Amino acid sequence: MAKLVVNGGRPLSGRITPSANKNAVLPALCASLLTSEPVSFERVPDVTDVRKLLAFFEQLGSEVEADFSSGLVRLRHGQGLDPAGANLPAGMRSVVMLIPALLRRFGRAVLEDEAKGCTLGVREIDPHLEVFKAFGAQVESSGGAVIVTAPKVFAPVRHWLDYASVTTTENFLMCAALAGGRSQLVNAACEPHVQEFCQVLTRMGAQISGAGTSTLEVEGRPSLGGAAYRFEDDFHEVATFLALGAITGGQVEVRNGAPEQFALIARTFGKFGVEVRHLGGWSRTLPVERLAVRPPFTGHLLAKVEAAPWPYLPADLLPIFVALGARSQGQTLFWNKVYEGALGWTPELAKFGAHAVTCDPHRIITFGGHRLTPAEVESPYIIRVAIALLMIAASIEGRSTILNADPIRRAHPGFVENLRSLGADVAWEEAA
Repeated sequence: MAKLVVNGGRPLSGRITPSANKNAVLPALCASLLTSEPVSFERVPDVTDVRKLLAFFEQLGSEVEADFSSGLVRLRHGQGLDPAGANLPAGMRSVVMLIPALLRRFGRAVLEDEAKGCTLGVREIDPHLEVFKAFGAQVESSGGAVIVTAPKVFAPVRHWLDYASVTTTENFLMCAALAGGRSQLVNAACEPHVQEFCQVLTRMGAQISGAGTSTLEVEGRPSLGGAAYRFEDDFHEVATFLALGAITGGQVEVRNGAPEQFALIARTFGKFGVEVRHLGGWSRTLPVERLAVRPPFTGHLLAKVEAAPWPYLPADLLPIFVALGARSQGQTLFWNKVYEGALGWTPELAKFGAHAVTCDPHRIITFGGHRLTPAEVESPYIIRVAIALLMIAASIEGRSTILNADPIRRAHPGFVENLRSLGADVAWEEAA
């Protein structure tokens, strides 16, 4: 695992062009396996999970061309693919989204117990298996693996999710796109990357209505075709670099192709005295002399930031606001309504001298405004927790080290290079 060494205390300023959202790219790559026709994608980020998927396609016998300097990936999954020598990628949650295409092509898929991503908490696969069974698949366990078998043509279904899961929604869409009739999903996820995935499937010929809402309807087709698609800016990365500018007292501008998605995110920045403005396709935060929590008018309550499935504040962004809370004068309650393991890193905040109290597995309170000092901290395997710790380190004068910072590479290509372009003194060091 790599570590990041940060010499902080420098205001970060400048312009950043964000990468594409890996949470849109990964399901799109999986969906490309649904067709035998050529598929091409632009702005594909050079992150570890993308490389793992492309390596798996090559093992199957697919034609893969990837130029990460330009972000162009061309794929062709022909008729003669062979799953015998191909092992599903280990250590990534999105591997479960390969199952619909594997069932379509081979009638069988085996999911090992290594299908995991960040250590956010229990990431159950049962909702996915319920979707596959609803479409007519059979599921059994054997030797620690889950074996799914199904006819190549799924039966159309009406399915109601227990909760609005992003990857389960995307698996439903892939199954329904090639089912023999009209399918409906209730309590569907509607995050921007799910909407973008619907655009990708539509380019491939899928007939989807309701994108961006909690009810999706899909008219199944006998086959899908080739497509070309250019991915949009990652709203996670836009918000992350805005937060880095705010916490260091600088002014960072980030290209933002969808500012309409930022109403709640911008209002959450405002809870810490940070104003976000959008102009000419760019978003920026205005510099503030001192971060301070804006007290609620309901005087006996704490300021509160709640994270839950879209259109709530995204749970993936909660750590960057925890970092702002730790640096802001005042108290804030943070509530992650999705993952029970996402806020267990408060002891690392304490190493900087920050004060945070754990209420329960889903809630913490930060007491900001204390003097912070540089420290060596260790990140859990959660992308934006590593970034949140880096944010705090960048805001403190002196040398800090973030151990196990490697998860950042799963989502943000060229992250350190972008930070340096803003004036940061930061470098990767490989752990001994």
